Amino acid sequence: MIPEKTAEPLVKPLIEQRADPFIYKHSDGYYYFIASVPQYDRLELRRSETIAGLADAEKVTVWTKPDTGPYSDLIWAPEIHHVHIEGQAPTWAIYFAAAPSREIKHDLFQHRMYALTTTDSNPLEAEWSLAQVDSGIDTFCLDATVFEHKGKHYYLWAQKGPGIAGNSNLYIAEMDTPTSIVGEPVLLTRPEYDWEVIGFLVNEGPAVVKKNDRLFIGYSASATNHNYCMGLLWADENADVLDPASWEKSPRPVLESDYERGIYGPGHNSFTVSEDGSEDILVFHARTYTEIVGDPLWDPNRHTYVKTIHWNDEGFPEFGKPSEP
Repeated sequence: MIPEKTAEPLVKPLIEQRADPFIYKHSDGYYYFIASVPQYDRLELRRSETIAGLADAEKVTVWTKPDTGPYSDLIWAPEIHHVHIEGQAPTWAIYFAAAPSREIKHDLFQHRMYALTTTDSNPLEAEWSLAQVDSGIDTFCLDATVFEHKGKHYYLWAQKGPGIAGNSNLYIAEMDTPTSIVGEPVLLTRPEYDWEVIGFLVNEGPAVVKKNDRLFIGYSASATNHNYCMGLLWADENADVLDPASWEKSPRPVLESDYERGIYGPGHNSFTVSEDGSEDILVFHARTYTEIVGDPLWDPNRHTYVKTIHWNDEGFPEFGKPSEP
């Protein structure tokens, strides 16, 4: 029984009908926004000098899926990053997942991970090259993000683990180029708590923020309805990020549905900063109702929200409720 809504949310969506939202503030002063569109057919980029300005910024389609082929359907969860690996040209990269069709095989879609890259300075006007990012495991995979730490770059993503029950776990590997990894993928976390296995066994949508001498990974769990929620991993900044033992995991979700104010299934987060750099901002999607007809993936009304992250005296993020600023 889903509790009844009794009050109005204190926030409104920043952008409606954009799921898996990603906001990146670049050194050029612009915020760049990319997300899954309801049609799952293209990569659409926009930018603004303010977060609020992204809502009305011009939408530029930088890539449209082909009609056939391995990346011709279900274009999911894009992220845009500016990657500068030592000795290589600074590169804009849009990481995304795509499938050859909507066919289900072995209880899963057939997504693999891809990247568009360019060394042009303006990604809204760039010429892009496409490459597959091979994780070394030939199974359903998606939701890649990248981050730099102590001079090295890391690729972090969700994938069906061979011999592991469920849809996806989180893996990490070091990168040697913007589109390739070195070494074996390292399993960081798998769905294990009751709030991670509702509907589906899912750990997905990782995002990294560094603060207070720690690295934090926000991720999402369970089915993409009102059960969807956010979990948290953390490690000391001096620890080996490729060692699973370096990471601790919250036993409880850190952001979940607010039934009182009617914001449901918050997750697939990313992190950015306020215009003056003084505050960390959580970016996530959520719905405003629970009555979904059919598969939630075909319901277009996952909206993009932003909210301020508060940091407690122990140096940990407190995300509060999704209905609050």
